[in-house]
Formats: sequence, C-alpha cells, structure tokens
Amino acid sequence: MKNTIKLIIVVFILGTVFTYAQEGKLKLANKKFDQFAYIDASKIYSDLAASGYESEELFQKLGDTHYFNANYAEAAKWYGELFNVTESVRPEYLLRYSQSLKAIGKDELSAKWFDKYATKANLSGKEFENADDYMQIIEENSERYTMQPLGINTNGVDFGTSFRDGKLVFASTQAERNISNSNRSAWDGLSYLDLYEASINEDGSLEAPLKLEGDVNTKLHESSAVFTKDGKTMYFTRNNTTPRAKRSKKETQYLKIYRAHLVEGEWTNVEDLSINGDNYSTAHPALSSMEDKLYFVSDMPGTVGQTDLFMVPINQDGTLGKPVNLGEKINTKGRESFPYITKDNELYFSSDGHFGLGGYDVFYVKLEGNGYSGSLLNVGKPINSPFDDIAFVIDNHKGYISSNRLGGQGYDDIYSFVENKDIKDLYKTKVFGVVTDKKTKQPLSNATITIVDENNVTFATLQTDENGYYETEVERSVNYIIKALKDKYDGDDVFSKKNKKDREHNFELSRNVFEVQEGDDIAKLLNIIIYFDYDKSNIRPDATIELEKIIAVLKQNPEMKVDVRSHTDSRANDQYNIALSQRRNVATLKYIIEKGGISASRLTGKGYGETQLVNACANGIECSEEMHQDNRRSEFIIVK
Repeated sequence: MKNTIKLIIVVFILGTVFTYAQEGKLKLANKKFDQFAYIDASKIYSDLAASGYESEELFQKLGDTHYFNANYAEAAKWYGELFNVTESVRPEYLLRYSQSLKAIGKDELSAKWFDKYATKANLSGKEFENADDYMQIIEENSERYTMQPLGINTNGVDFGTSFRDGKLVFASTQAERNISNSNRSAWDGLSYLDLYEASINEDGSLEAPLKLEGDVNTKLHESSAVFTKDGKTMYFTRNNTTPRAKRSKKETQYLKIYRAHLVEGEWTNVEDLSINGDNYSTAHPALSSMEDKLYFVSDMPGTVGQTDLFMVPINQDGTLGKPVNLGEKINTKGRESFPYITKDNELYFSSDGHFGLGGYDVFYVKLEGNGYSGSLLNVGKPINSPFDDIAFVIDNHKGYISSNRLGGQGYDDIYSFVENKDIKDLYKTKVFGVVTDKKTKQPLSNATITIVDENNVTFATLQTDENGYYETEVERSVNYIIKALKDKYDGDDVFSKKNKKDREHNFELSRNVFEVQEGDDIAKLLNIIIYFDYDKSNIRPDATIELEKIIAVLKQNPEMKVDVRSHTDSRANDQYNIALSQRRNVATLKYIIEKGGISASRLTGKGYGETQLVNACANGIECSEEMHQDNRRSEFIIVK
C-alpha cells in the first residue's frame, strides 16, 4: 500500500514537472512569436507538439508561424489540429485555414471553411456571402494580364518594386550566399534585405541590378521604396530594434518608414518620420498622385486588424499630419499591406483578410476625395494565385508584381506583366429589359421603372426610351423588386434575385383605359377570354375574374350599353350548340346583373352557337384543342 502511494506521488510529481516544463517552453515560444522570431518560435512549438503537448494556443500559434512565412501546407495542418480542439476562435482563423487549404489545392474544403467564416463574420448582406459567389466574381475579372518572371530574380527574396527615372527599384537578398547564420533574420531565417535598382530596357527586361548608393542600405532590412516624381526624395522601410519591455533582455524588431534625399548621386539625410513609433510598425509607403498624401501600413493604435492601411497628409514644409485609418471597406481583421497609388488615383493593395485565391491577393479600388467610388475588386488571375501576391505597381498598363507562387526561383520573385483589359466593377450588375403592350406587343415609351430593395427603399427610378428599353446598374449582392408603371396600364413587378451577372426583366402591361366606340369588343380590348367547361354553361371561378373586369368597365362608364354574344366551337350538332351558347349567354348576363349590380336595361345578349366561327374548324374538320378554343368565346360589343 505504501509503495502504491509512493508510486502515485512520483507519477503526480513527474506529471506536474512535465506540465510546468511544457508550459515554460510555451511561454518561451510565445516570447519569440511576439518578437516576430517565427523561425525560433516554430521550432519550439513543433517540439512541444511532438512531445504530445496539446492546447488551443499551441496549435493556433504554430499555425500562425507557418502562415506568416507562407508555408501553407504546415499552416493548414496545424490550423486543422486547432479546429479539432475547438471552433470557438476569432473569425480570422477560419479565414486563414480556408486560405491555407486553398493554397494547397483543397478548393472544396477551403470553400466550406470560408462559408463558416462568412457566417461567423456576419457577411450576410455584404458584397458576397459565400465562396461560390465570390469565386464567380474573381473568375469574371481574371485573365486580363500576361506575365513572366524577371531575369534578376535570385534564390533568395526579391520583391517590392517601384519606378524611378526609367529604372526599377526593388528589395533583395542578393548577398544571400555570403551571409553567416548569425546575420540572418529571425523572422524567416534569410539574410537582410537591401535596396537595388536596375535600368529597364525597351523590351521590359532589366540590366544588372546595382545597390543604391549612400546611407540607405545598412545591416538591417531595407525595402519598399517609393519616389517623388522628380526622383530626388525617397520614402522607404527599414526595420528598427527597440526594447519591448524594460524587464526583457531581448529586443523586438519593428518596422519604420524613413525619408531620404538624393544629394550628388547618393541617398543621404535619412529622416525618421513622425508617424513612426517604438511599439508598433509602419511600413510600405506609397505616394498619392499629387504627392500630398502618404499611404502606408501599420499596426499602430487604431488598427482594426493585424495590419491596416493608413493615410497621412504631407504638409508643404514636409511635415506630416495625423494618420487616418482607411476604414472598414479596405481594412479587415487580417493583414492589409503594400499600397500603391496610380496617376489616375487608383489604389492597389494586398490583403489576406478579403477572401481570394490563396494568401495575400491584390485588390483594387478607385479613390475619390477622402473616400472611394465603386467597389473593392479582386484583380483576378494570373496576378493572384493560391500563394502570396504582393507589391503590385503599374504604369501605362505595364507593371510588376512580387509572388512566392510555385515555379519561382526563390522565396519571393518579381514578375513583369502587361494589362490587356481594364478591370470591371463586378459588384455592380446590369438590370435591363423592354416594356411592351401585352396585346399589341408594341414598345411602351416613358414607362416608369422603379427599383426598390427588400426594405422597400427606392434604389433608382428611370423611364423607358422610345423603344420601350430601360437599363441601369444595381448592387450585385442585393435582391430587388422591379416595378413597371405606365399611365392607362395595369402595373407589374418582378423579384430580381441577387448575385446574377446580368438581370433581364421584360414587362408586358395590359391597358386599362381605352378610347372606345360603338362596335368595339371590350373582351378584345382587355384581352379577356371567358372559359366554360366542355358542354357546361356554369360560370367557372377563373371566368368570374374576367367578368369582374367587364363589370369594372361598365361601372366606370355608366352610359355604356353592351351586347353580349356567346359562341361555341363546331363540335356537337348545330341546334345543340345554339342552345348551349344561349345557356352560357344567360349565365353571363345573370352574373353581370346580379353580382356586378349592372342594370339589365344596359345589356342585351344572344347565343350564336357555331354560326360565327373565327377559323376553318367547321364540322368534319380536324383541329387542335387550341383552335377549337378560339371559337368558344364571348364578345362584349359596345352598342352605345
């Protein structure tokens, strides 16, 4: 018994020691993770997982270390373990898992997890609600580019291009093979980045790259440069080391944006900008077309996701104003990065928070004033791939994109591209159609088309042209009711279903006001047919609806008198048909008088049997049921 107790105590102590040891390793890994040392953190997390240790935090962080280094196969593996433990996580983890699955070719499973994300993130009613809707939009804007890799790519990292005086400036680990392990980045284990430039030849190829001269390149990372139009001022990104906490001996690497000036062919007078901080990052600068605004990426206070896009005004003296978050149309709970502004005031950027084809995808939106015009659009394939596609720049339909897609030479490669077709705002969809007279089939001009949403809020009102045609754009993701109205006609409406590429809705309107004269048949004017069952004379329920229209005309015109004429087809003998039509005539007159309250003095009537056929379906002639029906008719002839 004593030995049993001792054994239990020993096992308990060993279990406690093991747990403490594992939790200690987890804390160490988390510290590395918080310092963006993802390589070191990943090794510790992997050792913990291999030892059998399991926790929500472990799988979440282990997935993140691979996700942030674009190792999507491992990211998908560990996010999968996370969701085996729990699905009670922040929505962005559902999205990251979906994107990781997409990157490794598991499209169907990726769509399933994206739809879970859409539900949890409450995307219902937004620009798209599920993966199928969004993939359809991406496909419609795809195949607008031709692209190819550049000859200057290395087996390291090459990315982040910009234009300056006929040259391409980019960041690269060109010296990768000459770097010792002690001088490698803890983020990804590669050597530090420097800025290079290469002259662009007429055919788009590049000359051999040269490192930028001056004080820009240091022993730290430099990347993502942008230049003023005169080529004399450069904004660029550099990593900065600052103490994360007073008690910590380790240092965390943050990013900062610096400004440098070209003096006698060298970049010097490097300035630390006022938007930078010691406890957050700023990176990847972009200049507005007027060079009065600086766009950038940051996780500064006021960030809604991991990294957001911000804008800060540039004063005339070069000082910077107060940063402004670009808002929820652009920024998500994920990562937004690498803004670029064209001369036409178009914003391109990369994001992994908007659903796309893989990790980072390139998105587009048109800037207008302090806001946006049009929708946020995924630029589609082949610019976007199942992997990370970043640092998109374009000028006169030619540009460059950086990507870690399969088939590249290094970790990240630069590709040149040509844009063959402009992007389309596919969150708008065309609604169009023709309004015609139901009887004459003639187009109705100046008919009013009113489009209202499901809350009965009017979206648009327009008129048909001389051909009865209407056309406008509506929001693709919204259901609408479309109403057609025309004076002297009955109106009509249809339900217009959302997420359709085009929505065609044609209307045939029935005239309800006529200029009539003696001899006109009200039934023809109103397109009315009074049906009777074969060999029957009772008024059917559907016939009552048509007779109510006749009654309405008589009430609206109290001086009008009508002669009701009833006819049959040629089947059965002549005398029987005369009697049958007379019975039908009496039943019709009775309904109008008794149910409609119309004076009998205003009505006359007679049954004509088969004596006034409207086609060749006489006795002995074989005809279709439809042809016989044409003869079984009632006429309401105006006699006054």
